[in-house]
Order: sequence, then C-alpha cells, then structure tokens
Amino acid sequence: MNIPMLTAALTAALFSTPAFAADLTAADVQAKLRAAGYTQVHELDREDGVWEADVTRADGTVDDVIVDPSNGEIFDARGGRPVLDAGQILALAGKAGFRKIESFERDGATWTLDARNARDQRVEVRMSGYDGRVLSSRRDRWWD
Repeated sequence: MNIPMLTAALTAALFSTPAFAADLTAADVQAKLRAAGYTQVHELDREDGVWEADVTRADGTVDDVIVDPSNGEIFDARGGRPVLDAGQILALAGKAGFRKIESFERDGATWTLDARNARDQRVEVRMSGYDGRVLSSRRDRWWD
C-alpha cells in the first residue's frame, strides 16, 4: 500500500469538502432582528429547531417572530409577505414525505404539524408559511 499517496488523497478530500455552516447564535439572531428594524428583543428562545423571539417593532407594537437558525430568515406574520393556507401546507407536507398528519396549526408565519415521517416515526414538523419548506423535523416520541 502506498501510504504517502493515500495520505495525500485523504488530505485533498478533507480540504475540498465544503464546510457546513454553523447555526446562528443568540447574538447573531439579535443582530439580524435589529438590522431588520425591530427596536427591542424582549425574549429569545431556541425551541423546536428554530429561534422564537418576542420583539418590539418600530411602531411600538409587540409580537412574536420566528427566526430560521440556518440562514436568519425572519418569519413575521405582520411582515407583509403572503402566508400559505392550510391546504397548500398539507399538500407540500405530503410531497416532503410526511403522512398521517394528526394535527396542524399556524404559528405566526410558520406551520407546525404532528405527522409520521417516511420511517413511520411520529415527528413534529415546522414548515415555512412563505414557501412550505421544512424548517425542522424532530421525533416526537423516542419509543415510537
């Protein structure tokens, strides 16, 4: 076996593999929210695979928004963007491989579903209300 050649090949593969971006930190999310025009962030929690924030807008109104931890996209039901309806979300959930949807509800500009994934495991799914992409999918019960 040619050890130097193997070492060179492994080194090249290591450095040519794209790095995965780390999720945004709480400080990153606060900075994104302030840059988007929110004047105060009252509370910030990482729950169900997304950041949830209580914020004050420039007009003084207080509301909840959700932030995608991977790219900082802000989901604000009062942000002026149209939100998909229940029928559209259910169709997109089916296309994404989720079935046996037991419950779903709109949460601001996102949707939360309790469903079964392709492995027939119970999962809680958070979907973008703007385009229906899956923001997070987490097993609901480990024993199921």
